[in-house]
Amino acid sequence: MLDIVIEARKAALNEAVAVKRILPFRLHRMVGPFIFMDHAGPLAPVTAPPSSLDVLPHPHIGLSTVSYLFGGQVTHRDSLGVEQIIRPGEVNWMTAGKGIAHSERFEDPSVLAGGLEMIQTWVALPEKDEESDPTFNNYTVDQLPVFTDTGVWMRLIAGDAYGLRNDVKTHSPLFYLHVALHPGARFGLPHGHTERALYIVKGSIEVSGVTYSAGQMLVFTKGVDPLIIAKKHTTLMLLGGEPLGERYIWWNFVSSRKERIEQAKEDWKQGRIELPPNDDQEFIPLPEDRFKSSSSQPPRPEPLS
Repeated sequence: MLDIVIEARKAALNEAVAVKRILPFRLHRMVGPFIFMDHAGPLAPVTAPPSSLDVLPHPHIGLSTVSYLFGGQVTHRDSLGVEQIIRPGEVNWMTAGKGIAHSERFEDPSVLAGGLEMIQTWVALPEKDEESDPTFNNYTVDQLPVFTDTGVWMRLIAGDAYGLRNDVKTHSPLFYLHVALHPGARFGLPHGHTERALYIVKGSIEVSGVTYSAGQMLVFTKGVDPLIIAKKHTTLMLLGGEPLGERYIWWNFVSSRKERIEQAKEDWKQGRIELPPNDDQEFIPLPEDRFKSSSSQPPRPEPLS
């Protein structure tokens, strides 16, 4: 019934923001087209200066970044000239395609008083879309359908599941949902998708007599129909879809071709990926440049499949 249980590992966006990293995992690199998942927070209250949380301009290729907040507020700026505040329950969907740079800033202390909690995923692009022009879209709460049943609340972030659809533009078949369960609620996975998983944001669930808790991702065997029982108030992220085939990942770059990642590295070093025009005074250098003066080694491209 379960292919694997993935335990979130400790990672960091910067010195001030620790995250739980779920994907990629060495024994199970992807779930459908999803190749990356971080859970930031909850940080409550945020006592550091908001600017210490900032993620400086950095590049991406070959993927879509998907940002979803439970609490707080983030300002997105990118090299298309977009400046967009994302609030809880909204979706920022940025498709990097052939290359984009963006920053994530925390500029309003008042909206962080109640804390910060955020999920970011990366969705790999099909080969035909890897070199597409970059795009950005923000989807507000009223654009994302909600379904409720006894003890169950869910919001469709993207794709299709349980008969729900929305206008979030995707490039391959997938599903992505935010689900809240009351204690004792019984719940099943959506049908019609080859690969399916859930991540426990908070609370705990029981599957086949075994209890699983916050910080765990359960990846399910194709075709099974598990019964999920909430042991307490529980928040889940459900995700999956159709696999895309082998992918390489290095830093913020994803591609079906290793040589394309090498090109992206050189493009960033040479300034060929433009910085956001309204946030171009600083940026994150290529990791291998940061490692030149130390004995540590930068990350290497890894095949994901």
